Amino acid sequence: MTTNYRIERDSMGELKVPAEALWGAQTQRAVDNFPISGLTMPREFIRALGLIKAACAHANVQLGHMPKAQANAIAKAAAQVASGAVDAQFPIDVFQTGSGTSSNMNANEVIATLVNRDAKAEKEKVNANDHVNMGQSSNDVIPTAIQVSANLGVHERLIPALKHLHATLGKRAKELAKVVKTGRTHLMDAMPVTFGQELGAWAAQIASAIARLEDASTRLRKLPQGGTAVGTGINADPKFGKAVAGELSKATGVKFESAANLFEGICSQDAAVELSGQLNTLACSLMKIANDLRWMNSGPLAGIGEIELPALQPGSSIMPGKVNPVIPEATAMVCAQVMGNHVAITVGGQAGNFQLNVMLPMVAHNLLQSIGLLANVTRLLADKAIAGFTVRVDHINQALNRNPILVTALNPVIGYAKGAATAKQAYKEGRPILEVARETTGLSEKELKKLLDPAILAKGGIHGAPGGGGG
Repeated sequence: MTTNYRIERDSMGELKVPAEALWGAQTQRAVDNFPISGLTMPREFIRALGLIKAACAHANVQLGHMPKAQANAIAKAAAQVASGAVDAQFPIDVFQTGSGTSSNMNANEVIATLVNRDAKAEKEKVNANDHVNMGQSSNDVIPTAIQVSANLGVHERLIPALKHLHATLGKRAKELAKVVKTGRTHLMDAMPVTFGQELGAWAAQIASAIARLEDASTRLRKLPQGGTAVGTGINADPKFGKAVAGELSKATGVKFESAANLFEGICSQDAAVELSGQLNTLACSLMKIANDLRWMNSGPLAGIGEIELPALQPGSSIMPGKVNPVIPEATAMVCAQVMGNHVAITVGGQAGNFQLNVMLPMVAHNLLQSIGLLANVTRLLADKAIAGFTVRVDHINQALNRNPILVTALNPVIGYAKGAATAKQAYKEGRPILEVARETTGLSEKELKKLLDPAILAKGGIHGAPGGGGG
């Protein structure tokens, strides 16, 4: 632990700051006040703070409130913050003041120190509050940072990963379009489907997830920057929010805009809760896909055993030769974490008392963690599970040909009651349904083979007069 300190001052007095630290007094007070989790604000959030501080400096030049040289110096230092070069200078715990004021001042102090160390004259130096924070408040900077960082995470990482998974599913669905298997409802044998249909449903879930995320992002792009302390824009140029949004758009390629109502983005976190809800829905989809893969892979002898997932690592420290579905399991754990994060974000979202939400750092941490986890595990699921699984066709056909539920196709011809009796007899005697149906229905083997052909049945449609029944 360092024993070298310097003395820094703020409105509350003097205190010691590590000599090598780029931060100042307000950051140090937060470090001292919140030794809670050891979790610091996410890299993506720090990046967004840097981008925002640079955009604000450029906006202040545009509007005639700051000399260009001073703004350029601030923007240059802010770029170091955005790049990750000084991440070690952001030590404040996630569980801090609910407005995130400590993190905003952390950025202001680090940027001011970087500028002042390079300044060649006293007039070139800047103040963390008066210059780096010009036209701003923590109360609009931090919500804006949440929205900017989440937007960038979704569009730079998560949606590309989901598109990759969607393409992988589409490719496998096409490859396996004609492979027929036993369908399952209630985990029990049901009418036939193809692997193409099954994987096609998964692909449709992912396509819907992408559409939901893109829709939610449109509201996240409406930034509250410019509302300052309570939404009125006190101490900010009325054109400041629009100018900052324009600068952020240029810097990121994402079309940000100033919110029509700046109060909304400061007092609430509805846009973040909405996005988290879509991440929660995606987690439900991925959990379903992961668990389907686990069931289909189960065995290899005593389970369903329809597929074999790629063997990635030994599955047991005591049972030689055992291989487990580790990627679907990891996916399921990520989904559980995202679902838990959504609960916390929901609680955080309702903590908007009057003009300010006061759970912003926690919302930021959980939202960005969910985006990052989902982006990472989605690619693993595509590349290490779905792309490489093999189908045990012989095993599938053995079960399919003995499936008594195929008798459903005979409902329009022989009626539900006779069909049920035929299915129960086939199951009880362990005989193929076609063999038993030949005895109970009076239909010829040729007719039965046509009516009970799993490949035809997987196409659906009506094969005779209407019948009844349910799933």
